[in-house]
Amino acid sequence: MSEEKKKKGEETPFLAMRGIYKDFPGVRALDDVDFSVKLGEVMALVGENGAGKSTLMKILTGVYTKDAGEILIEGEDAQIVDSASALGLGISMIYQELNLIPTTNIAENIFLGREIRGRVFVDKKEMHRQAKEIIKMVGLDIDTHILVQDLSAVQRQLIEISKALSVNARLIIMDEPTSSLTETETELLLGIIKELKKKDVAIVYITHRMKEIFEIADRVAVMRDGKMVTILDGDKTDTSEVVRHMVGRNIDTLFDKEEAPITDVVLEVEGVSTKGFLKDVSFNVRRGEILGFAGLVGAGRSEVMRAIFGIDKRESGVIKMNGEEITINNTVDALNNHIGFLPEDRKNQALVLDLTVRENITLACLKALSKYNFLDKKREKALSEEYIERMRIRTPSMEQKIKNLSGGNQQKVAISKWLATNSQVLILDEPTRGIDVGSKKEIHTLMSDLAKQGVAIIMISSELPEILGMSDRIVVMHEGRVKGELMREDATQENIMEMAIS
Repeated sequence: MSEEKKKKGEETPFLAMRGIYKDFPGVRALDDVDFSVKLGEVMALVGENGAGKSTLMKILTGVYTKDAGEILIEGEDAQIVDSASALGLGISMIYQELNLIPTTNIAENIFLGREIRGRVFVDKKEMHRQAKEIIKMVGLDIDTHILVQDLSAVQRQLIEISKALSVNARLIIMDEPTSSLTETETELLLGIIKELKKKDVAIVYITHRMKEIFEIADRVAVMRDGKMVTILDGDKTDTSEVVRHMVGRNIDTLFDKEEAPITDVVLEVEGVSTKGFLKDVSFNVRRGEILGFAGLVGAGRSEVMRAIFGIDKRESGVIKMNGEEITINNTVDALNNHIGFLPEDRKNQALVLDLTVRENITLACLKALSKYNFLDKKREKALSEEYIERMRIRTPSMEQKIKNLSGGNQQKVAISKWLATNSQVLILDEPTRGIDVGSKKEIHTLMSDLAKQGVAIIMISSELPEILGMSDRIVVMHEGRVKGELMREDATQENIMEMAIS
């Protein structure tokens, strides 16, 4: 880079968004937002779900059109009308749900839609040669003929970054890139981001994980209610200040669990095994109790819950409700026995995104709301209104499509669906993954309230502070087995991890 260009780059940010407005029916999503990023800078973009982060980035990448304001690239007016025009300006976005085709290989994914052609046919040899060079830039040295479905989670993230680099992206937006990564994989990805920074690539990093922000961010942009609240220097701020700006108030503790009366055993699991994985899993949970399940990724926590809920077939084992053995061969059996299950992947497994808030809340109890096979619309609306109010779901109306809600509000709708069935046992798999600090606090408060009402809650979480903060008892799993159980007062991060890895 010439000295003249370098000096200009220091004076003029690569990207400047000024006075950006965006309205949706009944909602002002963005209100006079200013945002800028320099080349070689990591800008963390944070805020509660619904704060406007995704809308701002979708305008930048051409998914939405701004209602007012201007976008400048290196000081020049830029017209971004679609994703192609954004890419042409060197702007690329890596979404939380990766945009890869599992059944095709690495090279084919990197050059998807931009295949290298010879005189007549696609030049596969040249595609693989170039793909090999590109993935080396992100620290990957693997065969580019490998199918994406055979890659690890972190390797898939690196392929997405490689795609961005293949179109000479100068600004890469990363949306929750570590949400499905282990701690080791996260450190690898953060290392790659630091290397990209050295190469003068600008990074917008969207995350709810404060530790990552302070490891890599030069600046932290905080949004709330569609406005840009403040922009902080990464090395001159801390978690409490960032959170205070995000939620508009101080949060003394994220895990203010309230005590609930714990009474009789409601669910008993005895000797549950599945083919090739779960081995003789036994535990119980009581009314009013929050039972935490801890363990490393792949330890079998989710698999136990899938077996209890009738998704996966059990080879052996007994399940009892209120002291009586019950038969669960499928999810309908579980539902009829008042067991609710919120899976980890809410968008693909817990909700129907093209349905409304009302339709999602009542989805699991349509039979109870029907008479002579006709749905009682009045009762359905009344039930939806009850849970929208009870769960403090932020939505313009019950007829809003669920896909238009923030992640935290989607999670509340997903939980409402099971509460509407009068679940006595509620299984929550990673209930606060991918949602902001304020929404996490609301979910934790909700869990405490449900426990006080006598609901037995089983919570899976990969965040040890959440496990320690919200659980009355903790079951630790390792390689498909229960390795131990700890009472709340005896549990520490150290003794949980000791069980989890041994």
